[in-house]
Amino acid sequence: MTVLSDGVAEKYELVIGLEVHAQLSTSSKVFSADSAAFGAEPNRHVSAVSLGHPGTLPFVNKKAVEYAVKMGLACNCTINLNNSFARKNYFYADLPKGYQISQDHAPICLKGYVPVKLADGTEKNIALHHIHMEEDAGKSMHDQHHADSLIDLNRAGVPLVEIVSEPDMRSAEEAGQFLTEMRKILRYLEICDGNMEEGSMRCDANISVRLKGATAYGNRCEVKNLNSIRNVQRAIEHEFVRQVNIIEAGGHIDQNTLNFNADTGETSVLRSKEMANDYRYFPEPDLPPLKLTNEYVENIRKGLPALPAQLYHKYTEQLGLTAYDASVITADRDTAFYFESLIKHTDHYKAAANWLMGAVRSYLNDHNQAIGNFAVTPQNLAALIKLIDTGVINNSVASHKLFPAMVKEPGKKPDDLAKELNLLISADSDDVTRFIKDAIAKYPDKVKEYQKGKKGVLGLFMGEIMKSSKGKIDPQKTNQLLIKELEAK
Repeated sequence: MTVLSDGVAEKYELVIGLEVHAQLSTSSKVFSADSAAFGAEPNRHVSAVSLGHPGTLPFVNKKAVEYAVKMGLACNCTINLNNSFARKNYFYADLPKGYQISQDHAPICLKGYVPVKLADGTEKNIALHHIHMEEDAGKSMHDQHHADSLIDLNRAGVPLVEIVSEPDMRSAEEAGQFLTEMRKILRYLEICDGNMEEGSMRCDANISVRLKGATAYGNRCEVKNLNSIRNVQRAIEHEFVRQVNIIEAGGHIDQNTLNFNADTGETSVLRSKEMANDYRYFPEPDLPPLKLTNEYVENIRKGLPALPAQLYHKYTEQLGLTAYDASVITADRDTAFYFESLIKHTDHYKAAANWLMGAVRSYLNDHNQAIGNFAVTPQNLAALIKLIDTGVINNSVASHKLFPAMVKEPGKKPDDLAKELNLLISADSDDVTRFIKDAIAKYPDKVKEYQKGKKGVLGLFMGEIMKSSKGKIDPQKTNQLLIKELEAK
């Protein structure tokens, strides 16, 4: 596709709205007792209810409702106390009932916003239109048979929330950050694993362009079933160029549903875009209106965990961490919660962040281990930091000797291990003086260089002293004594 010149690209503005489908991590499906587990053999998790056979009646999964409310509260939505279900009618081979139970005029969550932070430091609240509940369709498989497509209905009826943004994003970066935050929220709440590759979180992107300064929206195209954040961004970037090229050539943007080819980075038409009335929505006759109470909503609100945006501001504004440190820590729920526990036992927040992002993360990466399975407790890591702060062990020895010992014997306290391994700093000034004198005696030529003003040789002497003492000295105090001894020569 032709690359746009800077002059042409600058004339136009991207307008993006996203629809994010998240499978809720319930044990059973949303309107039946069938298992919602992932990975079973095809068509094992089905029943007459999930298949919509005559004479069967759906019933609402209470846990799915709770999860939807949690998501709405986390996204600053108004919870609709009087909502209802509707039938969304369309024919797909993997939609067993010929309709999908969804929500139309009365979704469970209204409005709301999700804060995002861009690379240049800009913070923006991306507005939501609503969040609604619905059931998932089955899965068509086109590569399992040489001639036929096969249908697996295990996924049919699995509970979804669909988070619908306003057309509030103006760049692929904003869309990527919105999806990143959305996935973090889902994982913090533990209502969805956010795995786009397995399809538990999927995204449709509505993309249009307009001249800068225009208020009317252009015709939008919807790119369906994007399965990674990067592919969402690639599809947006491609559509911007494609649509601008068409308009610049005097053409018209047709409102179509598109497919994105991850191999070529290009979109292609799947079908003409359906409008809401094409689905012939009408109230679901087999389910009564869903009525919630303020007390129910407030009880869920009280049980919400700290969320990534809240923790980010806490770490940067109250604890004095850098934006980078706060971003890395809050990127993963379990890491953030480990850090939250860690800072209950130490107020040396920067050291806590450094240990978590340094030695701890290196160990986890080297051993392909998640922090949820990390053997060293936050209390013991805080105790290690205290040993360094109080000057009874230096940072290098703590990192290279004590920390590995703690990983091997996580049941032991760090101070006990340090004593067993003879790692504690010597309080005997005679020992320190002897190490200093030995180092000076070993390098008489370097003493003369120091006296001529070459201060860089201090590192050589300190290295020799650390080696002789096996690290059991206070580097700062020893450095001061070393300088005093050299200047007395």
